[in-house]
Amino acid sequence: MASSSRRSRTVQLGLRENLAQFSLLVAVNGFVGAMVGLERSTLPLIGEQEFDLTSSVVVLSFIVAFGLAKALTNLGAGAFAQRVGRRRLLVLGWLIALPIPLLVAVAPNWGWIVAANALLGINQGLAWSMTVVMKIDLVGPKRRGLALGLNESAGYGGVAVAAIISGWLASEYAARDVLIVGGAVVAVLALLLAALFVRDTADHVALEQTSHPGGAADSPSLRTAFVDATIRNPALRSCSQAGFANNLNDALAWGIVPLFLAARGASASEVGLVAGIYPAVWGIAQIPAGHWSDRVGRKPLIVTGMLVQAAALALLAASDGAVAIAAAAAVALGLGTALVYPTLIAAISDAVSPVDRPPAVGIYRFWRDMGYVAGALIAGLTADAIDYPGAIAIVAALTAASGVWVLVDMPASTRLDQRKQLV
Repeated sequence: MASSSRRSRTVQLGLRENLAQFSLLVAVNGFVGAMVGLERSTLPLIGEQEFDLTSSVVVLSFIVAFGLAKALTNLGAGAFAQRVGRRRLLVLGWLIALPIPLLVAVAPNWGWIVAANALLGINQGLAWSMTVVMKIDLVGPKRRGLALGLNESAGYGGVAVAAIISGWLASEYAARDVLIVGGAVVAVLALLLAALFVRDTADHVALEQTSHPGGAADSPSLRTAFVDATIRNPALRSCSQAGFANNLNDALAWGIVPLFLAARGASASEVGLVAGIYPAVWGIAQIPAGHWSDRVGRKPLIVTGMLVQAAALALLAASDGAVAIAAAAAVALGLGTALVYPTLIAAISDAVSPVDRPPAVGIYRFWRDMGYVAGALIAGLTADAIDYPGAIAIVAALTAASGVWVLVDMPASTRLDQRKQLV
């Protein structure tokens, strides 16, 4: 009892109460996003220009490797976070990022690039998962949506800035050199921040769990949590499939859109601009979107966001590669994704207890990032069989169907009443 009382005096939940650590984790997640953003406007073009790849499926194989590695890592990170510690997994994620620029630098063939992206997927699965979970731990239930909006905003702000800068530099220097130097700088800086300054959040989890109905509890088995998040619990399964569809269309935006625009005559800097607008809007708009979901609930924003994404992709399919129209579609796609992305993780967190949170979030992120695998395969195969606009239109239809699924299947509230009681 004495130790519990002492902990409650020294550990507090809340954004303001933990602002220093929260801000540090925001910065770290900006670096996580930058690792991916460096590739957004360069890697598909490197595949065509330096490795003479002609098949869209082969070019997009790097996204398949990335998505599969990230999805499986999310699953493991969620299961082991409680046992190993969030901070240790975060540092491990950045250690794994260090060889990525070296592999890209010495790659004699595309297989080495694919291997580098498997390591990138592991880095993202560990580092992004832990920054998400640690921020949720710090703020408690009151401002969870806002916290996740800030987290995802930092991550995708990093994606946007890196995509725009790397696209601009790739028009002046060799695209592979841009990727190598940028990746090395980001990995080293982020590792130093995580290892020297980030603190673990286990005490915050313990404090929140004591206020949760049922008090202290053990984490569920991975098998039980997986069945709940995938099939049994309607709130969780709705989020899992929506996350899957979201990253399915993100894989298309990452892999097919640069090829589509370049095939219609866009320059590397124009490709970088469109590739950067989408995550930039996504990143900025997530902050008000996450805060809004704390007030009105999660479901309305998720349904609306999925349908806006579908409309944006339909516009892109009809654009014939015109940069101005593609840029407008990127803005709409970013807005739709901003409504969905932080809200889905907040909905998952609402529906489970604090100790159940890491595996539930990990399983959701597993299914979400398997969308990269499906998206790369669907987009690549259909682009080769039909054309780029046809591939984009098919993904738009799948995204719209996902929004309808959420509308029909997700409960109107994911324990919103309980969240209000806890604040």
